[in-house]
Amino acid sequence: MRPPAPSPAAPLLAGRTRPPPIVGASSRKCPATCWAEQMAAAPLRGRLRALAAALGGCGLLLGSALAVGDERLYSAAMPALRVLPPEAAHGLALRAAALGLLPPARPDGPLLEVRVLGQRFCNPVGLAAGFDKHGEAVDGLYKMGFGFVEVGTVTPKPQEGNPRPRVFRLAEDEAVINRYGFNSHGHVAVERRLRARQETQLRLTSAGMPLGVNLGKNKSSTDAAADYVAGVRMLGPLADYLVVNVSSPNTPGLRDLQGKTELRDLLTKVLAERDMLPCERKPAVLVKIAPDLTAQNKRDVASVVCELGVDGLIVSNTTVSRPSSLRSRQCTEPGGLSGKPLRELSTQTVREMYSLTRGRVPIIGVGGVSSGRDALEKIRAGASLVQMYTALVYHGPLVVGTVKRELEELLRGSRTSWRRLEQITGADTLQNQRLAGRSRGQAGTGLMLPVLGRLGLS
Repeated sequence: MRPPAPSPAAPLLAGRTRPPPIVGASSRKCPATCWAEQMAAAPLRGRLRALAAALGGCGLLLGSALAVGDERLYSAAMPALRVLPPEAAHGLALRAAALGLLPPARPDGPLLEVRVLGQRFCNPVGLAAGFDKHGEAVDGLYKMGFGFVEVGTVTPKPQEGNPRPRVFRLAEDEAVINRYGFNSHGHVAVERRLRARQETQLRLTSAGMPLGVNLGKNKSSTDAAADYVAGVRMLGPLADYLVVNVSSPNTPGLRDLQGKTELRDLLTKVLAERDMLPCERKPAVLVKIAPDLTAQNKRDVASVVCELGVDGLIVSNTTVSRPSSLRSRQCTEPGGLSGKPLRELSTQTVREMYSLTRGRVPIIGVGGVSSGRDALEKIRAGASLVQMYTALVYHGPLVVGTVKRELEELLRGSRTSWRRLEQITGADTLQNQRLAGRSRGQAGTGLMLPVLGRLGLS
């Protein structure tokens, strides 16, 4: 009896990372194209096995790069990872973090320490919400060197989010468009995971690595405030800060909650629930806003936040705008844009909100941070802390250490006399206000003059 003919996927199953070239005029195709053609020609079982082999190979390559902590090796691994669909690659990276396949980060120097939101942060660089939506890899993510990690967005009930595909790489622009739509395992599942590691988190928080939980509403909900209040009640005792996310563009009607009346009503209920939590140390409450707000919207948000005593702002979420500089063919996909094209818009929004709140409300700046210079730009605009996410897609987890190292080098190279990082928060915004005041023949920025003096700018 003759043995069955080998499957077209057999070379992949034998452990090759690249399929053999296709003979003919079109044989000079990229490995990813050849792989895709062989996958299409293979029987279903062969395709599944080949996909599993590819996932395993990418995982092995990723694990090797991470284990030795070599940025060059990780750069070599990135093209292989990009063969995978974006959501699959995200899942693989999250799994690697959950399994602890990461080299330990170097200890942070005292120059990067920040004290804000009633907490000590060993460094100002955090992981933005969206990477670990369900609290599955928190401990592994801290190993990457983040000064804080934000889980979520978490909705009360489990929900699938929007149909796939729902996330797109814009490689030419170092950007991502997503329309996940708050896919979430729900409060109960996330609470169970965070509760199981509560003692670990208490030690991490004490060591300067606080935990944030980002809260959202279910798509089908008819009472948004009740959804957020439920999140505060269930997840508040396990978090150092909570985020009221009213700015995702992928949940219908959500951004309407940024209106003055709606936001005041929502935050009044959220803060009241926070204050009633049975835990000894209550979590800070922050609001995450969009970068697409009108000037009046921004004034309204600042007014409500200052009036109610909200602890902080996260600036900003993704944008629905599409800069003319975008080059990727997928730039017209619906959803929120993040990454490098968002950097200037989010930094300008940080600057405006810092000015509108007179520097009294701590800001976490997020959007396009991929270098130490990007981080410092947001800090000098008014951010006390920064977050990153999309940079991990293009530069891998080792970019966290790179950003911190570059930031520290920039700080050491400055000629100012400050001693703490928070002393330069808002320095550029304050300087611009001072110059604007002089041009109008005024004395300066009023209540901000003492701050300017400390910065050596008065």
